[in-house]
Amino acid sequence: MKRIIVFIVLFVTNSLLAQVKFEANVSKNTLGLNERVRIEFSMNEDGDNFVPPNFEASGFRVVGGPSQSISQSWINGRSSFQKSYTYILLPLQKGNLVIRQAIIEINGQIYKTLPIKINVTNAVQQPNDPNEPAAVKADDNLYLVADISKTNPYVNEPITVVYKLYFSFNIGITNWRELNKPKYNDFWSQNIDIKQLVAEEGMFKGQRYRYVVLRKTVLYPQKSGKLEIEPLSLDIDCQVPKGRPNFFGQVQLVDDSKRVSAGSNVINVKALPEAGKPEDFSGAVGKFNFKVTPSRTGLKFGESLDLDVSVTGTGNLKLFSLPKPVVPSTLEMYDPQHSENVTTPLSGMTGSIADKYTIIPQSKGNFPIKSMRFTYFDLGTRSYKTITSPEIVLNVLDGPGIANSGATTPSGTSKVAVTANKAFAYIKQKTTLQPVQSDDFLGSGLFYSLIILPFLGIPALILFRKRKEAEDADVVGNKKRKTNALAKKYLSEAQKQIQHKEPFYIALEKAMHNFLKAKLSIETSEMSKDKISEILLTRNADSSTVKEFITLTESCELARYAPSTSVAIQQDYDKAVEIISSLEKQLA
Repeated sequence: MKRIIVFIVLFVTNSLLAQVKFEANVSKNTLGLNERVRIEFSMNEDGDNFVPPNFEASGFRVVGGPSQSISQSWINGRSSFQKSYTYILLPLQKGNLVIRQAIIEINGQIYKTLPIKINVTNAVQQPNDPNEPAAVKADDNLYLVADISKTNPYVNEPITVVYKLYFSFNIGITNWRELNKPKYNDFWSQNIDIKQLVAEEGMFKGQRYRYVVLRKTVLYPQKSGKLEIEPLSLDIDCQVPKGRPNFFGQVQLVDDSKRVSAGSNVINVKALPEAGKPEDFSGAVGKFNFKVTPSRTGLKFGESLDLDVSVTGTGNLKLFSLPKPVVPSTLEMYDPQHSENVTTPLSGMTGSIADKYTIIPQSKGNFPIKSMRFTYFDLGTRSYKTITSPEIVLNVLDGPGIANSGATTPSGTSKVAVTANKAFAYIKQKTTLQPVQSDDFLGSGLFYSLIILPFLGIPALILFRKRKEAEDADVVGNKKRKTNALAKKYLSEAQKQIQHKEPFYIALEKAMHNFLKAKLSIETSEMSKDKISEILLTRNADSSTVKEFITLTESCELARYAPSTSVAIQQDYDKAVEIISSLEKQLA
């Protein structure tokens, strides 16, 4: 009996010893925000398809690993096996964080670790080893600075923000990531592309540093008062020297990291002076030239001419509207075609904008186009300046009307022409004759056509019914057609609201989104810029058209609050129609 009990105990013990273990262990459960933690996933049987937890979703970033180790030994005839995966983690935030489960497959079975709770506190001061020389700290050798060209500009005066990352000569930068992008509320902004990061040398805090320029932005304040520029924050990976040099004079480099922020900045924006402000001032600020140029001044009746109204120079060219010419009623003037040739370096916008009007005369004679005024605020003299164009007289050589156009009514039409129209108004230009006798309806061609027509309509009715049944059965197609019709509805709504800026851009943005829902079968919650670009490009959409689509949807939000003209709104509407038409052909 004793032998049986001993045998059972040994059997149970061997069974417990042979049990599969898969567990996770951390080096510490409480750490500071600037400290690291080691986590090890170990198992006593070899497994496959190891899946680590999503560390970023748990509030950690992997800064080392995974490193894998395997050990196997024989002791007193018994074998032991140990396999582990090790990661080094850096916390991304404070609080009680939970590292989720890891998964592995062992002998066809799925095993999971238990979640691990880690308490992350404020950054702690790490003691130095007294036997080692003072280690270089990234905290004392890495700075992010926002250089602002001017902190007290006028409304619509350009300022520049240049973000520089300073670092000392004894550390190296391996990687950087943006944590918080700066927001420019109440500013018109334009980022300047930096194609390649180049390290330069400069003075900072009285010492010599290396630095790289990470971002350049040109800003135009849109209202007066105190405006805040929110900070740019970065997560920097770097290498710093540690310990004494080795026998060959080489210094050991260790990985380190730091979070840097440029801090928020307040800009005190001055309002433009009210003293001397002309009534026709439209918000232009800078240094400009103004011209009104006709393509010709002499033409025949029925011909057309182009009238170019242009502004060139340096200033907020995209943020004001051009004056509109005033012409007599005998000249038919069409809506202008707006064009821009503007570049934005660090000094601000420079180039030209123009409105081209097509004008067609309705009668012969001499017709004046009144002189036009353009007013702007000159930053150099801090005063308003007005440029006046000369009056333009068009000479129409022939056509209806009178030779002498001097006698005109207040509306601009010829008095003789008005008198002639009234004198001959009783003479009808068209006549309507009917035969005295008419044919009988019975037996006529119309009679037989009406009899045969219902029989001819039967096949068409059958085809229509079959098509209707097929359409009703096509659930996906019906959903696409419904969403496509909704996009057209919003485009129609945008056209109705073309004189009202904010409702127009809201309707335009909805139209663009509903078009995507119709064509790509995606929901609104999935409409990120990267997702839209990826799907459109995989559907063989043209890359330039995709870029225009993303740019237009991004500008809809900004355009609600930035100054805009009716010409710019009309151009955005025409651009949306063009982009939707292009994508509809490309995605067909």
